[in-house]
Amino acid sequence: MDPLSHPSASNPATSTALTHGPVKLSGAVMAHPRRAEAARLLAGRDAQSRVAVVLDPDPEGPPTALRTANPAWSCVAQDATHHLVLQDDVVLAEGFFAHAERVAAAVPHEAVAFYAGWEGRNGAVVRLAALTGAQWAYALQEHVPCLALLLPAHVARGYAQFAAEHGAGWPYDVVMQRYLNVCGVPVRLSVPSTVDHTEVPSIAGNSTHGWRRAAHYTSEAAGPTTYDCADFPVVPFYQYGEARCAVQYGTEREYVETERYLQRIGLLEHSHAAFAAAGPSPLSDQVARAVWMTGFALGTVVAGLTTEGPDPSVARAVMESLGPGGLCEDFTADELNELVPPVRDLGLAALEEGRRAGSRGVAPAADAPAARVAAARVAVTGGEGGFGPQLARLLGDVGQPAGHFPHPVTGKDLDGVAHLVHLGSPATAPGRLADVLAAAEEAGVERLVYAGSAAVYRGSGEQVVTEETLTGPPHDPVALAWWREEEQCRQWGERSGIPVQVLRPAQPVGPHAPTDTTPAQWIHRVWTRKPLHLCPQRQHQVVDYRDLAGALGAVLAARPQHPVFHVASGTYEEEELAELISVVARRTPWERLSDPGVRQPVMATDLIGTTLHWQGSASLFDGMRALAQWLACDTHGTATGGPRRADGDG
Repeated sequence: MDPLSHPSASNPATSTALTHGPVKLSGAVMAHPRRAEAARLLAGRDAQSRVAVVLDPDPEGPPTALRTANPAWSCVAQDATHHLVLQDDVVLAEGFFAHAERVAAAVPHEAVAFYAGWEGRNGAVVRLAALTGAQWAYALQEHVPCLALLLPAHVARGYAQFAAEHGAGWPYDVVMQRYLNVCGVPVRLSVPSTVDHTEVPSIAGNSTHGWRRAAHYTSEAAGPTTYDCADFPVVPFYQYGEARCAVQYGTEREYVETERYLQRIGLLEHSHAAFAAAGPSPLSDQVARAVWMTGFALGTVVAGLTTEGPDPSVARAVMESLGPGGLCEDFTADELNELVPPVRDLGLAALEEGRRAGSRGVAPAADAPAARVAAARVAVTGGEGGFGPQLARLLGDVGQPAGHFPHPVTGKDLDGVAHLVHLGSPATAPGRLADVLAAAEEAGVERLVYAGSAAVYRGSGEQVVTEETLTGPPHDPVALAWWREEEQCRQWGERSGIPVQVLRPAQPVGPHAPTDTTPAQWIHRVWTRKPLHLCPQRQHQVVDYRDLAGALGAVLAARPQHPVFHVASGTYEEEELAELISVVARRTPWERLSDPGVRQPVMATDLIGTTLHWQGSASLFDGMRALAQWLACDTHGTATGGPRRADGDG
């Protein structure tokens, strides 16, 4: 058995569902009244008439599937063991309802998504599963594909109350993800999908996502030969025109650029050379490179999972959905159809080259935490959630091998570490810094870099500040808390003789960024359909999470001459930031306020550029979109991939 698969119910005849009686299915098609007839025809596909049509209770209201989902999941038949909800714009494979019953009997306690779109991370899971011969795969933490979803009846009955209490305007598929996490119900994906999306315009407001179809679809819902379910440590995907990988690190996943992932596993130069040798492509250079890296990374992962090559017809089929999935928001359906052949052919060539490279012993995952910490010359402490571990990996990418040391940290933990980077957090962990400084002194580190915040200037009344502007404690309470941590580090350095440098980053954007910043708060508002409150004449400085790592790397690579550095990737006027967030997340109304609020001055960033020759290079558009995706898709708590285990390792 594949070590990355879980034997959920490899033999339906002996499944736990059958010990509790036969499967009894009920269902619903959720529809807008304009599609009532299409919904009735879809429900009529079930010969046993178990599927009701549920219409939007407020069809003139703002377009959202959340409103209709509540009654659709509430109309569970009294004697049902499982409930199936379909959306009105789907196509069902032949024999679908009998197939759904078989699946429910085999995996009675799991959620089953019979559709995964070509544009999402879970569509990429389906592609990888198909390439490795898996018939089922566990979903990534994203949002649950809800176009055709099967739930155990008792779980289905609880959804409406959860959505009423916790929905708060979030998209339906995000609310479902959070609900299933709370219930501890894993989500498995059908490989291939047995439901596809039609091409009718989206009434729920999803037309901005472009042409949407299944990543891999079959028109015949034949009985699977196994219910083993793959759970992949690395999933390469192509989304929004960018090549990325979902990489498992411990219990979390990081969504990194595929170029960065290939660098971490030592195959980036191989990929670049093979791409150059592949010759010219009719695709633009940007598209061709992203497609190549996605196919190449897929090949390395496939090689790490199986020695057998993928079925040629399957490989061809999944690569035909790669281009439309990655580019559907930027091109029309006709334009995407023209791109399918060249994307497919380039992707297949890259897949084969990646398989050859991966078969030479490259592991499919880049994570080796114990080895990384043992080799670290830089220790990262602090950082809420996954921000600290993420920063440590990014420092390794810029030539500063780093490990993250969670609290509490001791001098023994830091033995052999040359530099300590501490991520300040006076509001959430006010006593942590003293323990970190004591451990650093005991270990005899050579330098401390304290990463504070531009909020230390909050309420100063200045329009522009330099590193020398702040000469004493500020009056604003938030600023004062940051200044006190800085001062604690400076006084420790004077007493211990260990050099101390302070980095004052602008508002971070990207995964795991603090949620009390303006970008994070505004993104939260637009995701939950609330208007943005704009203040007059306000400016916002931000720093991309990758640029922050680059700046820290530049500081650590130089002698500790300057005590303070400002770090920012860019500055936005109020409306500029609001427009960017509208593009990367969702457009909502703006409300202009007369009160300017607490002023945050703009930091001058000349010093780090002139002395260390550093400047931000990361795409702020990508960083802001990564923050938006993280807030929507990755802040749900426990992940839904794979069955829960008693020891907590699931």
